[in-house]
Amino acid sequence: MASNQDHSHDDQPDHSHDHHHGHGHGHGHGHGHGHGHGHGHEHGEFSELSDIELRVRALESLLTEKGFVDPATLDALVQYHEEKIGPRNGAEVVAKAWTDPEYKTWLLSDDASAAIASVGFEGRQGEDMVVLENTDQVHNMVVCTLCSCYPWPVLGLPPVWYKSAPYRSRAVSEPRTVLAEFGTELGDDVDVRVWDSTAELRYLVLPQQPAGTEGWSAEQLAEIVTRNSMIGTEIVPAP
Repeated sequence: MASNQDHSHDDQPDHSHDHHHGHGHGHGHGHGHGHGHGHGHEHGEFSELSDIELRVRALESLLTEKGFVDPATLDALVQYHEEKIGPRNGAEVVAKAWTDPEYKTWLLSDDASAAIASVGFEGRQGEDMVVLENTDQVHNMVVCTLCSCYPWPVLGLPPVWYKSAPYRSRAVSEPRTVLAEFGTELGDDVDVRVWDSTAELRYLVLPQQPAGTEGWSAEQLAEIVTRNSMIGTEIVPAP
């Protein structure tokens, strides 16, 4: 595993900076770092289709109209990515960690890739994984500031907003504001850490198990785990 530097910045009132060393690049924003001013960016902006996405949709419609593409085949492919390759894989990993303490320890170790592969999820863009646990004291959020590096084997294809320039820049510069736009409000005593994915490393957030789900089966828990909670922009809501 490549050993990269983790830059964790705890923004206190005296603007001091603590630097920790670990995997990848983490930008930690401690309490008191919340920004009260907005920048006119709403959550919907992250959901807008890019020029490429629009072109793909137009091409898809044209090929369907001409009879070159079977809509049922396209639907099956999309379903495969959503259910087999997509976030459902990551949800199974999270649910297993919530219900199996030994597996959770393995998942949070330096051998996370093997832990994930043990339940059948491995492949390109997931060779070197790091799992970040959210707690009452620490909230982790993942970004790729240079492009759109993303853990495909556990989360599938990245959402449009993840690849957008506003998210890629603002997740680092004003993470609490971005989180608020996703409906995630955190207390000032929670340390927000932003992790920058690289070509070598991919991150998966292990969200906190919501209250009221104690005793649930792994299958039940997997149904409530969301893609965004595994990126770190949202928390898993209590039932």
